[in-house]
Amino acid sequence: MSDGYPTAAQKEALRLICDHGRLETGRLGHQLLQARRPSTNPGYAAAITRMAGTLTWRLHAQGFIIETADGAWETTASGRELISCASEHA
Repeated sequence: MSDGYPTAAQKEALRLICDHGRLETGRLGHQLLQARRPSTNPGYAAAITRMAGTLTWRLHAQGFIIETADGAWETTASGRELISCASEHA
């Protein structure tokens, strides 16, 4: 988080959640990994997957996503507005 403004990675995660309607943290990590170029670094996939947890925590704290009863994440109206996502899932 940069001075309270969402980072590029946070916006990417928010876009993925909005585009899918809702995502669990593990699935978000998988989607983030799929959106990036492959790496030969053996810890790369694990690091990207762990990053999903941090991103969701920050987006939730900023009010851009909410956690559903079954543990998935959905965008809020302010989250959709931030990235101009027309989805109405939340």
